[in-house]
Amino acid sequence: MSSPPTAFVRWRGGGAALGRFKSALRRAAHRAVAPVVGGLAAIGVRPDHVTVLGLVMSAGAGLAFFEGAFRWGAVYAAVAGICDVLDGELARRRDEFSKFGAFLDSTLDRLSEGLILLGIAGFYVVHLVELSFDPSLVMAEVSRGLEPRTWAVVALTAMLALVMSLLVSYTRARAEGLGLECRVGWFERPERLALLIVAGAFGVSRVMPAALLLLVALSAVTVAQRIRHVWEITRGAGLDR
Repeated sequence: MSSPPTAFVRWRGGGAALGRFKSALRRAAHRAVAPVVGGLAAIGVRPDHVTVLGLVMSAGAGLAFFEGAFRWGAVYAAVAGICDVLDGELARRRDEFSKFGAFLDSTLDRLSEGLILLGIAGFYVVHLVELSFDPSLVMAEVSRGLEPRTWAVVALTAMLALVMSLLVSYTRARAEGLGLECRVGWFERPERLALLIVAGAFGVSRVMPAALLLLVALSAVTVAQRIRHVWEITRGAGLDR
Protein backbone atom coordinates (compact mmCIF):
# COMPACT_ATOMS: atom_id res chain seq x y z
CA MET A 1 0.00 0.00 0.00
CA SER A 2 1.35 3.43 -0.90
CA SER A 3 2.11 5.87 1.89
CA PRO A 4 -0.40 8.69 2.51
CA PRO A 5 0.26 12.05 0.86
CA THR A 6 2.56 14.37 2.80
CA ALA A 7 -0.14 17.05 2.97
CA PHE A 8 -2.54 14.56 4.54
CA VAL A 9 0.05 13.52 7.13
CA ARG A 10 0.66 17.15 8.00
CA TRP A 11 -3.09 17.76 8.25
CA ARG A 12 -3.53 14.85 10.65
CA GLY A 13 -0.49 15.93 12.66
CA GLY A 14 -1.80 19.48 12.90
CA GLY A 15 -5.15 18.18 14.08
CA ALA A 16 -3.46 16.15 16.81
CA ALA A 17 -1.49 19.19 17.97
CA LEU A 18 -4.66 21.27 18.05
CA GLY A 19 -6.38 18.54 20.02
CA ARG A 20 -3.60 18.61 22.62
CA PHE A 21 -3.85 22.39 22.82
CA LYS A 22 -7.61 22.20 23.36
CA SER A 23 -7.15 19.57 26.05
CA ALA A 24 -4.66 21.81 27.84
CA LEU A 25 -7.10 24.72 27.73
CA ARG A 26 -9.87 22.48 29.03
CA ARG A 27 -7.75 21.33 31.96
CA ALA A 28 -6.83 24.94 32.76
CA ALA A 29 -10.49 25.95 32.73
CA HIS A 30 -11.39 23.08 35.04
CA ARG A 31 -8.66 24.09 37.50
CA ALA A 32 -9.85 27.71 37.39
CA VAL A 33 -13.43 26.84 38.36
CA ALA A 34 -12.45 24.29 41.03
CA PRO A 35 -13.02 26.72 43.96
CA VAL A 36 -16.46 27.66 42.61
CA VAL A 37 -17.34 23.99 42.14
CA GLY A 38 -16.35 23.28 45.72
CA GLY A 39 -18.54 26.11 46.98
CA LEU A 40 -21.54 25.00 44.93
CA ALA A 41 -21.16 21.42 46.12
CA ALA A 42 -20.96 22.60 49.74
CA ILE A 43 -24.31 24.42 49.55
CA GLY A 44 -26.06 21.53 47.82
CA VAL A 45 -26.30 22.80 44.25
CA ARG A 46 -26.76 19.94 41.80
CA PRO A 47 -25.37 19.68 38.26
CA ASP A 48 -28.84 19.84 36.70
CA HIS A 49 -29.45 23.18 38.43
CA VAL A 50 -26.33 24.64 36.78
CA THR A 51 -27.33 23.16 33.41
CA VAL A 52 -30.71 24.90 33.60
CA LEU A 53 -29.04 28.15 34.68
CA GLY A 54 -26.87 27.91 31.57
CA LEU A 55 -30.01 27.64 29.45
CA VAL A 56 -31.47 30.73 31.14
CA MET A 57 -28.26 32.67 30.47
CA SER A 58 -28.32 31.54 26.83
CA ALA A 59 -31.91 32.74 26.53
CA GLY A 60 -30.79 36.08 27.96
CA ALA A 61 -27.96 36.19 25.43
CA GLY A 62 -30.34 35.46 22.58
CA LEU A 63 -32.69 38.23 23.73
CA ALA A 64 -29.83 40.70 24.12
CA PHE A 65 -28.56 39.94 20.62
CA PHE A 66 -32.10 40.28 19.26
CA GLU A 67 -32.40 43.74 20.84
CA GLY A 68 -29.05 44.82 19.41
CA ALA A 69 -27.22 44.78 22.77
CA PHE A 70 -24.43 42.62 21.38
CA ARG A 71 -21.99 43.30 24.22
CA TRP A 72 -24.55 42.22 26.82
CA GLY A 73 -25.27 39.20 24.66
CA ALA A 74 -21.57 38.34 24.82
CA VAL A 75 -21.62 38.65 28.63
CA TYR A 76 -24.65 36.37 29.01
CA ALA A 77 -23.15 33.88 26.55
CA ALA A 78 -19.90 33.87 28.52
CA VAL A 79 -21.78 33.07 31.74
CA ALA A 80 -23.61 30.28 29.90
CA GLY A 81 -20.24 28.91 28.80
CA ILE A 82 -19.00 28.95 32.38
CA CYS A 83 -22.11 27.05 33.45
CA ASP A 84 -21.31 24.46 30.79
CA VAL A 85 -17.96 23.85 32.46
CA LEU A 86 -19.36 23.98 35.98
CA ASP A 87 -22.11 21.37 35.55
CA GLY A 88 -19.69 18.68 34.39
CA GLU A 89 -17.16 19.47 37.12
CA LEU A 90 -19.91 19.55 39.73
CA ALA A 91 -21.14 16.13 38.60
CA ARG A 92 -17.62 14.78 39.09
CA ARG A 93 -17.25 16.44 42.50
CA ARG A 94 -20.58 15.09 43.73
CA ASP A 95 -20.15 11.77 41.90
CA GLU A 96 -23.60 12.23 40.35
CA PHE A 97 -23.27 10.77 36.88
CA SER A 98 -26.55 9.66 35.33
CA LYS A 99 -27.80 8.85 31.86
CA PHE A 100 -30.63 11.33 32.23
CA GLY A 101 -28.23 14.06 33.35
CA ALA A 102 -26.04 13.47 30.29
CA PHE A 103 -29.11 13.46 28.05
CA LEU A 104 -30.46 16.67 29.62
CA ASP A 105 -27.09 18.41 29.34
CA SER A 106 -26.69 17.57 25.64
CA THR A 107 -30.28 18.51 24.83
CA LEU A 108 -30.15 21.86 26.61
CA ASP A 109 -26.76 22.61 25.04
CA ARG A 110 -28.34 22.32 21.59
CA LEU A 111 -31.28 24.49 22.67
CA SER A 112 -28.95 27.06 24.22
CA GLU A 113 -26.90 27.40 21.06
CA GLY A 114 -30.06 27.64 18.99
CA LEU A 115 -31.45 30.47 21.13
CA ILE A 116 -28.27 32.51 20.74
CA LEU A 117 -28.07 32.10 16.97
CA LEU A 118 -31.81 32.73 16.56
CA GLY A 119 -31.40 35.95 18.53
CA ILE A 120 -28.59 37.07 16.24
CA ALA A 121 -30.59 36.19 13.11
CA GLY A 122 -33.63 37.95 14.54
CA PHE A 123 -31.72 41.19 14.99
CA TYR A 124 -30.82 41.35 11.31
CA VAL A 125 -34.34 40.37 10.21
CA VAL A 126 -35.89 43.10 12.38
CA HIS A 127 -33.50 45.68 10.97
CA LEU A 128 -34.44 44.62 7.45
CA VAL A 129 -38.12 45.09 8.32
CA GLU A 130 -37.37 48.54 9.74
CA LEU A 131 -35.70 49.49 6.46
CA SER A 132 -38.91 48.68 4.59
CA PHE A 133 -40.70 51.42 6.56
CA ASP A 134 -37.98 54.07 6.29
CA PRO A 135 -36.74 54.88 2.76
CA SER A 136 -34.42 57.58 4.10
CA LEU A 137 -32.63 54.98 6.21
CA VAL A 138 -32.30 52.76 3.16
CA MET A 139 -30.65 55.59 1.18
CA ALA A 140 -28.33 56.39 4.07
CA GLU A 141 -27.15 52.79 4.29
CA VAL A 142 -26.83 52.38 0.53
CA SER A 143 -24.57 55.45 0.49
CA ARG A 144 -22.32 53.53 2.96
CA GLY A 145 -22.31 50.46 0.74
CA LEU A 146 -24.94 48.51 2.72
CA GLU A 147 -27.75 47.31 0.51
CA PRO A 148 -30.92 45.99 2.20
CA ARG A 149 -30.19 42.49 0.97
CA THR A 150 -27.01 42.55 3.08
CA TRP A 151 -29.09 42.21 6.23
CA ALA A 152 -31.05 39.32 4.75
CA VAL A 153 -27.81 37.54 3.79
CA VAL A 154 -26.41 37.92 7.31
CA ALA A 155 -29.66 36.63 8.84
CA LEU A 156 -29.56 33.60 6.53
CA THR A 157 -25.91 33.06 7.41
CA ALA A 158 -26.85 32.95 11.08
CA MET A 159 -29.49 30.33 10.32
CA LEU A 160 -26.98 28.33 8.27
CA ALA A 161 -24.58 28.58 11.22
CA LEU A 162 -27.31 27.07 13.40
CA VAL A 163 -27.87 24.21 10.95
CA MET A 164 -24.15 23.47 10.72
CA SER A 165 -23.76 23.62 14.50
CA LEU A 166 -26.52 21.08 14.95
CA LEU A 167 -24.99 18.92 12.21
CA VAL A 168 -21.64 18.88 14.04
CA SER A 169 -23.41 17.52 17.12
CA TYR A 170 -25.59 15.13 15.13
CA THR A 171 -22.70 13.45 13.31
CA ARG A 172 -21.07 12.53 16.60
CA ALA A 173 -24.35 11.47 18.23
CA ARG A 174 -25.32 9.33 15.22
CA ALA A 175 -21.90 7.67 15.09
CA GLU A 176 -21.95 6.90 18.79
CA GLY A 177 -25.52 5.63 18.43
CA LEU A 178 -24.09 3.07 16.00
CA GLY A 179 -21.50 2.09 18.58
CA LEU A 180 -18.63 4.00 16.92
CA GLU A 181 -16.21 6.29 18.71
CA CYS A 182 -16.29 9.78 17.16
CA ARG A 183 -14.27 12.15 19.32
CA VAL A 184 -12.77 13.98 16.37
CA GLY A 185 -13.19 17.44 14.92
CA TRP A 186 -11.56 20.80 15.48
CA PHE A 187 -14.55 23.09 15.93
CA GLU A 188 -16.96 22.00 18.65
CA ARG A 189 -19.42 23.84 20.89
CA PRO A 190 -16.85 25.61 23.14
CA GLU A 191 -15.08 27.01 20.09
CA ARG A 192 -18.34 28.09 18.47
CA LEU A 193 -19.48 29.82 21.64
CA ALA A 194 -16.11 31.52 22.12
CA LEU A 195 -16.26 32.86 18.55
CA LEU A 196 -19.72 34.36 19.11
CA ILE A 197 -18.65 35.86 22.44
CA VAL A 198 -15.64 37.57 20.86
CA ALA A 199 -17.72 38.84 17.94
CA GLY A 200 -20.43 40.11 20.28
CA ALA A 201 -17.85 42.01 22.33
CA PHE A 202 -17.29 44.26 19.29
CA GLY A 203 -20.93 45.32 19.35
CA VAL A 204 -23.03 45.72 16.22
CA SER A 205 -20.30 45.79 13.59
CA ARG A 206 -18.90 43.90 10.62
CA VAL A 207 -17.22 41.48 13.02
CA MET A 208 -20.36 39.44 13.69
CA PRO A 209 -21.15 38.69 10.01
CA ALA A 210 -17.51 37.65 9.52
CA ALA A 211 -17.70 35.45 12.62
CA LEU A 212 -20.87 33.78 11.36
CA LEU A 213 -19.22 32.99 8.02
CA LEU A 214 -16.22 31.55 9.87
CA LEU A 215 -18.51 29.51 12.10
CA VAL A 216 -20.22 28.00 9.05
CA ALA A 217 -16.91 27.20 7.34
CA LEU A 218 -15.21 25.64 10.37
CA SER A 219 -18.33 23.69 11.31
CA ALA A 220 -18.43 22.28 7.77
CA VAL A 221 -14.79 21.22 8.14
CA THR A 222 -15.61 19.47 11.42
CA VAL A 223 -18.55 17.65 9.84
CA ALA A 224 -16.26 16.51 7.01
CA GLN A 225 -13.68 15.32 9.54
CA ARG A 226 -16.29 13.21 11.32
CA ILE A 227 -17.69 11.76 8.10
CA ARG A 228 -14.18 10.78 7.02
CA HIS A 229 -13.46 9.31 10.47
CA VAL A 230 -16.60 7.15 10.41
CA TRP A 231 -15.78 6.03 6.86
CA GLU A 232 -12.28 5.04 7.92
CA ILE A 233 -13.47 2.88 10.83
CA THR A 234 -16.27 1.25 8.84
CA ARG A 235 -15.85 0.89 5.10
CA GLY A 236 -12.21 1.90 5.08
CA ALA A 237 -11.45 -0.86 7.60
CA GLY A 238 -13.62 -3.41 5.84
CA LEU A 239 -16.26 -3.47 8.59
CA ASP A 240 -19.01 -2.26 6.26
CA ARG A 241 -19.97 -2.92 2.68
